[in-house]
Amino acid sequence: MKVLVTGGAGYIGSVTASALERAGHTPIVLDSLERGPRAFVRDRVFYEGDLADRALLRRVVEDHPDLTTAIHMGAYVSVPESMEQPALYYDNNVAKSLVLFDELSRSGVDRVVFSSSASVYATGPEPVVTETSPTGPQSPYARTKLMMEEVLADLTAATTLRGVVLRYFNPVGANPDLSSGVHAAEPSHVLGQLVMAANGTRPRFRLTGTDFETRDGTGLRDYIPVGDLAVAHVHAVERFDEVLDDGATTRVLNLGTGTGTTVRELVAAVEEVTGLTVPVEEAPRRPGDSAGACADPSLAHQLLGWRCETTLTEAIASALEWDRRRPDVLGYR
Repeated sequence: MKVLVTGGAGYIGSVTASALERAGHTPIVLDSLERGPRAFVRDRVFYEGDLADRALLRRVVEDHPDLTTAIHMGAYVSVPESMEQPALYYDNNVAKSLVLFDELSRSGVDRVVFSSSASVYATGPEPVVTETSPTGPQSPYARTKLMMEEVLADLTAATTLRGVVLRYFNPVGANPDLSSGVHAAEPSHVLGQLVMAANGTRPRFRLTGTDFETRDGTGLRDYIPVGDLAVAHVHAVERFDEVLDDGATTRVLNLGTGTGTTVRELVAAVEEVTGLTVPVEEAPRRPGDSAGACADPSLAHQLLGWRCETTLTEAIASALEWDRRRPDVLGYR
């Protein structure tokens, strides 16, 4: 099966393209390369351009008339950046995604797997969330994700388009074959910052927020190994019609491990894997930060036959090994 992967040169997109290939499918990568490196495309079928370029989208479909499914991962993903530049996020994540969905529907590519986020959930008293837990996004980034879930629901109700929405929790680690991983020289996410502090690239890890209502005051997250996350996309593509066989036009699924880890616990896990002490500097929470939560992934297990198989320790080890290999793959530290 051919599968269009928007954002396929990015961190999660490149790992998902590898997972599709291992399962016998052909990823068709569409990426502007604004934030993803060309090296991650490798030798795959590739179209460089904007995901809202209707002429380019039509060309992709014309070149691949057997294309029926798209995985939409082309989005900006930084909460702090979205707080500083909300217009940028609404334009890229909402306006351009709307064009993409509309053009896919017009072109007959009527199956969409949409990358959403657990950040759409409201902060509540219970740390475990299901797909029916209340939503309450706390940043422009999170609001763009919830908006596009609602847009997709409206489009699927009015057209032949159908959607499976995957709400990611916190991806960590590298591609299982170590061909790709976090590519930013200074990653903004917590494990990337910890890896930099552990290897001496940064003098210390800045722990933002120590007064949340969690067991140790630091944010609680469900850290999902990115290789397992990618496999979930493969299952969503392969079982797409089964997931919607009750007549629904969209379905939301949580993707996580079901286990919450606080930031302090993550620091301890990195120290365990590396055998080093990570210097930590405590700081106030940032705008848009939340206490966090972990997933109830039982619906994904039921409908996709999927669950995480990689441990957090294994994911951390892969992130550290990728950090060592990254200069050879990308040509920069």
